[in-house]
Amino acid sequence: MKKSQIKGAKISLNKNLKETIVSILKKMFQNDCCDAILMPMQVPAKDSYAWVLIKDKKLIDDANPIAPVMPVQGAKALSNFSRKGESKLKILAVMKPCEIRAVVELSKLNQINLENITLISYDCPGALSIKNYREDPDKAEKKFTDMLKKPEFLDNYVKSVCKNCDNFSLLPVCDLHVGYYKSDKNNVFLIPNSKRGKQNLEKLNMKTPQDLSEWMQDIEEIRKKRVKNKQERFKQIKNMVEGFDSLRDTFTHCIGCHNCRSACPICYCRQCYFDSESAKTETDMMLLNAEKRGAITFPLDRIIFQVGRMSHMSLSCVSCGLCTDACPVSIPVADIFSYVAENTQKQFGYKSGNDKTEQIPLKTFQLQEVGGIKELVKDAEG
Repeated sequence: MKKSQIKGAKISLNKNLKETIVSILKKMFQNDCCDAILMPMQVPAKDSYAWVLIKDKKLIDDANPIAPVMPVQGAKALSNFSRKGESKLKILAVMKPCEIRAVVELSKLNQINLENITLISYDCPGALSIKNYREDPDKAEKKFTDMLKKPEFLDNYVKSVCKNCDNFSLLPVCDLHVGYYKSDKNNVFLIPNSKRGKQNLEKLNMKTPQDLSEWMQDIEEIRKKRVKNKQERFKQIKNMVEGFDSLRDTFTHCIGCHNCRSACPICYCRQCYFDSESAKTETDMMLLNAEKRGAITFPLDRIIFQVGRMSHMSLSCVSCGLCTDACPVSIPVADIFSYVAENTQKQFGYKSGNDKTEQIPLKTFQLQEVGGIKELVKDAEG
């Protein structure tokens, strides 16, 4: 959709942004736009969030469509629900842009069926790290609420990858988008972005005459600043990962727990190679290596695991930051994978989660590419 064509329905801001989005979701429930809504809800202990599929509209008030943390990536939650085929229920899934991009990637890998699912996104200020949130949940909730009142989208309190994210607003793949910006603090805008999105607004009797050029200007200004942040951060990351010595030093504290893999929405394999018998070294070989080197560390092959995972999922990485949140030794895994993904995707002219119809490059090929591979093989043999 061209910028000049972007129009939305103006909605007066209620008590706050959360309450406004909740009121929109209630209306959608009442007007037969859905049978259930998938979104985050704070757990009873008030120290984390869980994904909940809500069928009782009375429970919508207890949910928080803009949760401050991401203990579980939304795409993982949706995959658990729709992996085995088309949903019989019409589902509204309210997610951060990076979660929606992961949903799109998983749909290409046959891990999510989008047939009866409406994807709703919003201008995302970022998410707080799990560590910072758990230290003082009340303080973190207040901080995040204050951030939403002043949507500068560049707060230092959010995760590193969030400060560098330039996909924080309207995505080509979402059905409906909630836009809000600093130049109009009294309204939000509901933007239809697909045929399904337009049909939902029609059910709500909402017109979309509102020109959103000002909003787009705000978003572009913020995007430029974030791109600049990303470029500066990538200069630092480049020194951490280019060359074997750099990789060794970067992952020297890795304990091989594989938490990063478990948290990643793109790593969906039921049996990971690195947990299989094939990846386990024979005892005799370990003893020979220990004798040769004087000692060996456990677990083995931590760098191979990290490099293997990069090659496996970097084309679909959406820089959600869950891997860093899950790392018990504070390795900036998300920044590293984001850097690798940016460079890998550029090589293939691909952008993860940006187009529902474009296949992941290594999942398909064009006939003219075969000749190029043949030449590469010849060069390698030579």
